[in-house]
Amino acid sequence: MGMVKPCALVSSCHLMKPVSRTWVNGRCLTYQQALPTQPVPTLQHTCERYLILLEPFVEVDELKRTKQLVQEFLKPGGVGEKLQKGLEKKALNTDNWLADYMVQTDYLDNRLPVVAYSNISGSFPRMDFRDKQGQIRCAAKVIRAILDFKTMIDNETIPVDYLRGKPLCMNQYSQLLSSCRIPGLEMDSVVFHGKTSYPSRYITLAYNSQFFMVDVYNSDGTPLTVHQLCVQLERICSSSLETSTEPVGILTSLNRDSWNKCYDRLIQDKPNKEALSAIQRSICVVCLDKAMPQVPDDMYSRGNVLQMMHGGGSQWNSANRWFDKSVQFIIGEDGAFGNNISHSCADGTIGMTLTDYVSASIKKLEIIESPTVPLPTPQKLHFNITADIKKAIEEAKQSIDKIVQDLDFSILSFSHYGKNFLKANKMSPDPFIQMAIQLAYYRVHRQHCASYEAASMRLFRQGRVGEIPSTSSASVAFVMAFNDPNKKNTEKVDLLRKAIEVHKWNTSMEISGQTVFGHFLGLQHQANEKNIPMPDIFTDASFDKVFDYRLATSQVQSKSGCLPCACPYQRKTYDICYTLLKDDMAFVLSAFKTNTENNSEELKKAVEDALLDMRTIL
Repeated sequence: MGMVKPCALVSSCHLMKPVSRTWVNGRCLTYQQALPTQPVPTLQHTCERYLILLEPFVEVDELKRTKQLVQEFLKPGGVGEKLQKGLEKKALNTDNWLADYMVQTDYLDNRLPVVAYSNISGSFPRMDFRDKQGQIRCAAKVIRAILDFKTMIDNETIPVDYLRGKPLCMNQYSQLLSSCRIPGLEMDSVVFHGKTSYPSRYITLAYNSQFFMVDVYNSDGTPLTVHQLCVQLERICSSSLETSTEPVGILTSLNRDSWNKCYDRLIQDKPNKEALSAIQRSICVVCLDKAMPQVPDDMYSRGNVLQMMHGGGSQWNSANRWFDKSVQFIIGEDGAFGNNISHSCADGTIGMTLTDYVSASIKKLEIIESPTVPLPTPQKLHFNITADIKKAIEEAKQSIDKIVQDLDFSILSFSHYGKNFLKANKMSPDPFIQMAIQLAYYRVHRQHCASYEAASMRLFRQGRVGEIPSTSSASVAFVMAFNDPNKKNTEKVDLLRKAIEVHKWNTSMEISGQTVFGHFLGLQHQANEKNIPMPDIFTDASFDKVFDYRLATSQVQSKSGCLPCACPYQRKTYDICYTLLKDDMAFVLSAFKTNTENNSEELKKAVEDALLDMRTIL
């Protein structure tokens, strides 16, 4: 079931506000059943907030007309009340009504490719090797670290995540590994194999655009040592020199309808069906990439971000992927390192926990030669390729190359100040950054835009992400005053503080379940499910002005120096991921070149200037 297109709630949440992690005695799911379920806000409260959110975007007459539509929607016994009752009934019968709708709308219904438009990734500084042997050793350590993390998931000893002192839902960790997105007709699905009766005992290794099943446990159930894993990877690399087989993995980069047609044809053949099932059930995919073209050191970070996001194109490593898989770790022969994560399976902070753990572990793991125990030979997965699948593979190559050419990334490493400076000036760091982004966007585009910041909704059972509205009347007033040379610095600071307080309040509302975006999304789904014509409040032109975002932003913290990366969920949008540290910060900005109005490099410079200029008024 797809959402009606005029409703711009069909959007994407990428990464989330940071959470703290604490080791606790006992199991990580101790608090799970005690967590509250996602509340349904009152209709009155949501509509009142909606009208406030509209104020920066509409003229007086338009606001007046929208108020009339809202009053009509709120009438006792009217359509709003009917949809609200349906939503409240759903909330009583499910762990999380919002997560269900959000995952369906943002991901499973979305027919765009998962590459760039949906999947998220992480990029690390270059590793200290430049050869095949170093690549294999690093990959073996990565695999062992993943297995150790999997043990913690299985034993429920993952550190409990907290937000503002309250425990968060830990359910996504059990869905992180051994999971896969499956292409469907009109709507995809996600399969989770982590808690089945026969859990996976192998990983999928991608090498030379071919796929191998590698057993990673001994017969007694213990994980292979790093040395044993090296032996297995060397076996594959020495036997996988022929690359004449068709690069089936590149099909996962197609739009979902095209990939679904290919998938349905592939599974008609038994060996193909078994190969696909093997990849889907595996713990994760580890990709051994060939070296990318050399670039100057100052260009490496941007190139590595792109490699992790899409593989560099059909001539490089884009076919050395299975983009539907929940977790892919990528190690290049030239020291490239990072990952690619399916957003439909888990959220950014969950992926970053694994990423930080792997990064810390590979620095400690040693390769100690162990007694040679006979190990099963890794099994290459074979696909029978028909003429129509071969044609689809060629189309997929052209499709991924267009995405590669269109995607525009810029990285800002800002070392002038960080959280400590802002706190010393009694400024809340995250809302301050949000106001800097708003100021930067206005300076580039000479207009204000609808924008959101992703937030964790994991205070609730099965919670995923929410969207904090970043643009408010207060943020607009600050931006206009800041660019006015006649305004005194004291006035600018006062307006900045007011805008920050509004953003903090909106954040508090969102994470406590009082979500305008999510509530309207649920009401729209109720209308679809009950075959009720979409109410005028949702088809009104004003509605798009609040929820048709031009800026999607996310703060995500990494302990390991990993740059979080996401792409715009639609062509007209910018995506900005940022990490905020004690004395510095980093931003990854992305846009699509085919939208000539947007320019990530120009916005990056504007963000840097805004941060420097805002410092001068403190």
